[in-house]
Amino acid sequence: MNIVWHEKTKQFHLYNDTISYIMYVQPNGEMGQLYFGGKIRDKEDFLYLSYRNFRPMVPGCGFDETFSMELNRQEYPGFGTTDLGTSAYQIECENGNRVSAFKYESHTIYSGKKALDGLPSTYAGEDDAMSLDVTLYDAAADVRMVLTYTIYNTLAVVTRSVRFVNCGKKQVVLNKALSACVDLPDQNYEWMQFSGAWARERKPIVRKIECGVVSIESKRGGSSPNQNPFIIVKRPNTDEFSGEAIGMSFVYSGNFVALADADTYGRLRLLMGIHPETFRWPLQENETFTTPEVIIAYSENGMNNLSQTYHDLYNNYLVRGNWKKRPRPILLNNWEATFMDFDEDKIVKIATKGKEAGVELFVLDDGWFGKRDDDYAGLGDWVENPKKLPNGMKGLAKKINELGLEFGFWIEPEMVNPDSDLYREHPDWAFAVPGIEPALGRHQYVLDFSKDEVVDYIYEMLYKVIDGANIAYIKWDMNRTLTDVFSHGIPGELQGCVYHKYVLGVYKLYTKLISAFPDILFESCSSGGARFDAGMMYYAPQAWCSDNTDGADRVRIQYGTSYGYPLSSIGAHVSAVPNQQTGRTVSIDFRANVACFGTFGYELDLNHLDDQEFERVKEQIKFMKEYREFLQYGKFYRLLSPYESDLAAWMVVSPDEKKALVGVYTMRSMVNSVDGRIRLQGLDESALYCIGEQSYYGDELMKAGLVLNGKNAPSFTKETDYSSCLIHLIKK
Repeated sequence: MNIVWHEKTKQFHLYNDTISYIMYVQPNGEMGQLYFGGKIRDKEDFLYLSYRNFRPMVPGCGFDETFSMELNRQEYPGFGTTDLGTSAYQIECENGNRVSAFKYESHTIYSGKKALDGLPSTYAGEDDAMSLDVTLYDAAADVRMVLTYTIYNTLAVVTRSVRFVNCGKKQVVLNKALSACVDLPDQNYEWMQFSGAWARERKPIVRKIECGVVSIESKRGGSSPNQNPFIIVKRPNTDEFSGEAIGMSFVYSGNFVALADADTYGRLRLLMGIHPETFRWPLQENETFTTPEVIIAYSENGMNNLSQTYHDLYNNYLVRGNWKKRPRPILLNNWEATFMDFDEDKIVKIATKGKEAGVELFVLDDGWFGKRDDDYAGLGDWVENPKKLPNGMKGLAKKINELGLEFGFWIEPEMVNPDSDLYREHPDWAFAVPGIEPALGRHQYVLDFSKDEVVDYIYEMLYKVIDGANIAYIKWDMNRTLTDVFSHGIPGELQGCVYHKYVLGVYKLYTKLISAFPDILFESCSSGGARFDAGMMYYAPQAWCSDNTDGADRVRIQYGTSYGYPLSSIGAHVSAVPNQQTGRTVSIDFRANVACFGTFGYELDLNHLDDQEFERVKEQIKFMKEYREFLQYGKFYRLLSPYESDLAAWMVVSPDEKKALVGVYTMRSMVNSVDGRIRLQGLDESALYCIGEQSYYGDELMKAGLVLNGKNAPSFTKETDYSSCLIHLIKK
């Protein structure tokens, strides 16, 4: 890796063994983009990649009509000089001016990577990455801007963030502050987004980019199940294993926008950051605002390679603490077994059966606190219900520990029921607009986490529950969209800060709890996958992927999730049938064969299984304990998409290529079908791999393919709906 500054030509070249990122100081002093893509050799001058020509109706800069920012690619564009495309930021001065011109002032190159104050971000040691701060200054606004970049040594990744500093005595207002812009020289790309809703999250959707703007967004207060803050632009011929692709992932858990602006001169602009419609941030003298991080990744070997880059980055440089790169415990959760109807004896009985099956962690879900017998009451009152937990959380944890299991529990700290002691005492702590009846969602309001006193109060309540109890795991839920976002007791000019400060408050509570209890494994959840983003991964290394636990639907949901997130982050459990979301019944083997490609567990009462199914559970847990580390941290390959076929397949290869596991899923059977064949990936071409009693060379499995059906096939998938198999490959 390297970052080179060519003083004579005023050009920066960030590069490693796979990518190059080149930018420069333009004739008007502002920063421009020259190249982003596969690595090219460094040299002093790449100015030929800029554009110099006169065009009618295109204004030039100053007295040079042959240079226009509209025709050239910009590094972090404002609006109103000669770039008339979509802007990355807007600063409003006291006199009403909203036109900015930030000129290059200085730069600093350093090893490693700095943290972002109050925000999640990737990290790196001095040998892992190099970083660059480019300082720009706008004299009219008296504001400095610092563009920050990091390039990793072994990954095709550049991270971006921006810092604004008000150097003047007059207030300025940030009306828009996105985190990154990538300007590309042509528009021959397809846009790929990951869309859905509750219980059907992250479906891959591809559409052609044409002249105009394509965008996705969330204004729901969280990153949302509807649009994930991760996009891919790819060449039309790019598939999983060949062709160019660029990804942008937002390390943030609130409102966002991601867009592609294809102008009429052939430029394609990619932008990502906090959604400007719900953002307005005043800056007083010497005050600073820092944007969240965007991670830009590149692949010239298809989308699967792009995904593996993100998987490696997140596992090694985003997840932190004691659970980094550790195999995750196999858990049993009581939610679908009891809902809120339980007592201590019932919980211990379920946990006892879990211990018999080989489970390692028992998780107590919703209903343990306050007057919480349904979802109409109790949220916000984080005190144990003595009728359900007569010995408190400490007493129940002790009983679970005595069984030989670790113990964890569920919280939803950001919400409050109107029927709660907290709301009766502090109604002004919930979002509500004066004069407008606030909306209920799941019978609850949203606490104003933009206020430190609210965050600190919730922390103190949770601290008392956790402290003294042996807690190994906490599931942090968030079950509604933010509405009526108005913070009581602050000036009107600061109301535009509330959405962002709310997210910062969530991060603050995570930080306080992790600092006090560093050994706890946090799992984030938001009605399943409504806040499945890289920002959450910094605090909670795994997330409940979806409330939809139906095995067939989970094939699709987990397949789409894998484009941007590693298997170690995907909470995936075997639940009861008929499934509570879909009513569908699929075999316990099918459910487990899907869930094992994630952080594995069970959402049912094992006491209700017959002897044969219970034996299958014991076998599944034994298998998962043997394979989970390489499943969660090996190289993942998508082979057949359930969105394109009635057959789906994926595989994981161990880092040393000595073993692999292939999952194959028949979504819908076909009569008299042709024998299936799939090409495997990631194997040693010259090595022999055993599949059962038969042996195959790596090259034949990857080029000729693995035959799935037929008398001579190494494996067999039954021609029935929702059948599956796991195929084990062991290198000789």
